[in-house]
Amino acid sequence: MKLHEYQAKEVFARYGIPVQRGVVISRPDEVDRLDLRYPVVVKAQVLVGGRGKAGGIKLAANPGEARRHAQAILGMSIKGERVTRLLVAEAAKIEKEYYLAFTLDRAARRMVAIASAAGGIDIEEVARATPERIAKHSVDPSLGFLPFHARELGAAIGLRGDHLTAFAALAASLYRLTVQEEAELAEINPLAVADGKLVAVDAKLILDDSAAFRHKDRPTNEEMTDLERAAREAGLSYVELDGDLAVIGNGAGLVMSTLDVVAHFGGRPANFLDVGGGATTENMTAAMEIVLRKPGVRALFINIFGGITRCDDIARAIAARPPRVPVAVRLTGTNEEEGRRILEGAAIHAFIGPEEAAQEAVRLARGARS
Repeated sequence: MKLHEYQAKEVFARYGIPVQRGVVISRPDEVDRLDLRYPVVVKAQVLVGGRGKAGGIKLAANPGEARRHAQAILGMSIKGERVTRLLVAEAAKIEKEYYLAFTLDRAARRMVAIASAAGGIDIEEVARATPERIAKHSVDPSLGFLPFHARELGAAIGLRGDHLTAFAALAASLYRLTVQEEAELAEINPLAVADGKLVAVDAKLILDDSAAFRHKDRPTNEEMTDLERAAREAGLSYVELDGDLAVIGNGAGLVMSTLDVVAHFGGRPANFLDVGGGATTENMTAAMEIVLRKPGVRALFINIFGGITRCDDIARAIAARPPRVPVAVRLTGTNEEEGRRILEGAAIHAFIGPEEAAQEAVRLARGARS
């Protein structure tokens, strides 16, 4: 789960990490009521990178200029994401820029601290062009990130004296945030020296979705569509796609292969939906309701390979509430014969092979389009 910059900075501030004063607005006229010291920076709040290059970050010397920038940025599209909010923050007079982050190293099964004297630049580009400018420390989870680790990391990127002391304290706070908030990435780029002090000019936080149940105060995940959010609440794995043929399967691997076979026969999947290995009548009913709520869906393909999932449970859900669009069903595995009998009673044919079922589903979607 990605947080907007303003949300990440709110979390940073709770952990004592210095950030600029700022206010979030959604209308240009709100600029006139801001109690901020000028100049200010007007920043689009979107969950994609490249805001500056796209014109989504502007410096303003006075309220009139800030209002004009707000009018220009609000409503613009940055990498397909529409700007609906701005962060207006007091500009920092930057003397030097650094980079600092904690991120999850999945291969090593631990966090790694990354720092660089090349702040304000895409860290992947720094790693490619000048890897010697990056310092890393792999954090032993049994020890944590200790003060001398932080000082060694800061010294490795050229910090000395008071700045090194401030960096060590800030890095310790960022590590504490990473652990307590269960973040996959906590990044400051740039971490700037401004007016002689270190300040997080930008902030990025990606939180572990699997830990969300332990953090009831987290904001709504804005990366999700309404249907994706509804599916998560129902315990289903759902991703919206741009086609017109809804797809339901049991097991992520089966659903992925179903999308491939649908595309092979010329179909356009409308979604990925996995009801899980132990699907029941209840969550199959919820799955059909969710995929059919998407506008433009013209047909439904249900691909079930029963193991723990019982084919008769799936069939009961389909028969009890027949889809409003044409449906193709592939049903095989546990209690297969009973499942077929139930579907036949609802005048629905069940295929055995996934290819012939996929071809029929694509045909149905095309027929509905014509």
